[in-house]
Amino acid sequence: MTPLSDTIKRLAELRAGHISSRRSARHLADLPYRFGSNPGNVAGRIFVPTNAGNDPALVVVLHGCTQSAASYDGGSGWAELAAEHGFVVLYPEQRRQNNPNLCFNWFEPEDIRRDGGEALSIRQMIEAVCSQHTVDRKRIFITGLSAGGAMANVMLSTYPELFSAGAIIAGLPYGVASSIPQALERMRGVGLSSGAILSGLVQKASSHRGPWPAVSIWQGSRDHTVAEANAHALVEQWLGVHGLPVSSSSISLKDGLHHTTTWSDSNGFVPVEFHRIDGMGHGTPIDEKSGLGAAGPFMLDVGVSSTAEIARSWGLTPSFAVDRSADAVQTFPLKPQGVPATGIQDIIEKALRSAGLMR
Repeated sequence: MTPLSDTIKRLAELRAGHISSRRSARHLADLPYRFGSNPGNVAGRIFVPTNAGNDPALVVVLHGCTQSAASYDGGSGWAELAAEHGFVVLYPEQRRQNNPNLCFNWFEPEDIRRDGGEALSIRQMIEAVCSQHTVDRKRIFITGLSAGGAMANVMLSTYPELFSAGAIIAGLPYGVASSIPQALERMRGVGLSSGAILSGLVQKASSHRGPWPAVSIWQGSRDHTVAEANAHALVEQWLGVHGLPVSSSSISLKDGLHHTTTWSDSNGFVPVEFHRIDGMGHGTPIDEKSGLGAAGPFMLDVGVSSTAEIARSWGLTPSFAVDRSADAVQTFPLKPQGVPATGIQDIIEKALRSAGLMR
């Protein structure tokens, strides 16, 4: 029998998630314009702060399974941070007719290739937002959780020329699955390929040959939904793309639980970093004490705000954006201008229930 304390905690988390979702819904709006052929039939929500000004940065955020744009934003606080610092936030949103559990289809071949399916829909959405809001195309970033994290990696792999950097939270490497059974195996950390093969999958996903986006990988040490082996595989995938050896790493520890490993090139640029949170399960790390975001299902208050850390590393907050000479500043390679883009359900639900994602 589930202890009463656990039940109360669960209800409190659900209530917090519901409240944060309602709060976010007041900020996010449906995209008010068409954004192309939309072959993946993906919806879109957007937040444009009143202080966006000319040439704002753009952050693309992809929610996880069973989540919506509003619930993820309310938990993570991206729109809240954007309102303070003047960047635009775009939330592609999965439709239930595409996936009954609202997961982005990061494992479907037709949805993860360049100029096809959900990947192209997200690309078209980004292009429309860039055109409508004169976005600075050198400052386009993407992040996501779980299936959204895997889909963020799809976008980084298939449209690398578009992004300066990305952050993958509890996600998976690009191209490791092409069916639901394979996806479930990879989530358990089974059958992952070597780093050289994984890097080759990214390099074959487009004709791009650099510069490549910087990648930040986040993982909880007690994630029983997406095994930590996927985070290490992601590191290997992107180290190979950037041509860096595993040995070029530097490790730091913050607050006794936040381990950060970085890999630097000869110029001091950090193309790949790995954030491991001790004791954290499956979800996005947040810090309610910081006043940013709110705890809820898969929004885990561990005293570390990934949103704040990621935004800081991308130069979206004043501490980094104002003083470009600071040692902590990550100066991203210049990016070229974007080019306009042209019985299974039962298996999924069983896997999600076993992972605690459904009741």
